[in-house]
Amino acid sequence: MVAVRAHAPLPRWLTRPAVDLELIIPAFNEQRRLPSTIAATREYLAARPWSSAVVVVDNNSVDGTLDALGRFGDSPVGLHVIGCSHQGKGAAVRRGIVTSSARYIGFADADNATPIETLDRVMELLRAGHGAVIASRHAPGAHLEIEQSVLRRGGGLLFRTLAHRTLPGIADTQCGFKFFSGPLIREVVRDCHIDGFAFDVEMLAHVVRAGRDIVEVPVDWSDVPGSTFSARRDGLRSMADLLRISLAR
Repeated sequence: MVAVRAHAPLPRWLTRPAVDLELIIPAFNEQRRLPSTIAATREYLAARPWSSAVVVVDNNSVDGTLDALGRFGDSPVGLHVIGCSHQGKGAAVRRGIVTSSARYIGFADADNATPIETLDRVMELLRAGHGAVIASRHAPGAHLEIEQSVLRRGGGLLFRTLAHRTLPGIADTQCGFKFFSGPLIREVVRDCHIDGFAFDVEMLAHVVRAGRDIVEVPVDWSDVPGSTFSARRDGLRSMADLLRISLAR
């Protein structure tokens, strides 16, 4: 194994070829939802003027997630599958980011809950020089096509209330569709350590601390069954992580 200093660039053989945009999809047991999302994403990206690639980060799946990816053929949009042995969505997303050489980097959920066409507006804003552009279910103009359960909505309200202590100007820190300037986010994640579902807040907080802005894009969003988030298992951990982030300011 090659030893790499925490703040040193990765060896070139550990990174992927540079493109304009890399879209990272963290995946844990996503055999059923992932294939349709990848197909729709690559079809969309192939029709855009930017060079792009989709990167699936497998987070120790034990179902047929990897087998389901084997049927995808050639496309102008590359498909890369890498692993992340450290459990957690935050760890998987960071793995995708640090191994990227793209000009712009972002991540989306495997359920395709945020329409991929949102990227038209996202790329326009990134090219205008904004540091981070994130989808929002609560910004003015957003619309919830299919809402979450009452329990999830209640937990989400509590989470947003606590997250506003760290990011008071952001209406929605948890929509799983976030994109960044590549050099910025590669630098930012060096100081990010949260692996659970609050990793977004930590990442965005570091973007702000770096002196860069965050723009929210309202979206039409649909809840899709099959999320691995458990209110009982992950809820308290996420709240504790939010406290850690606020204390680190």
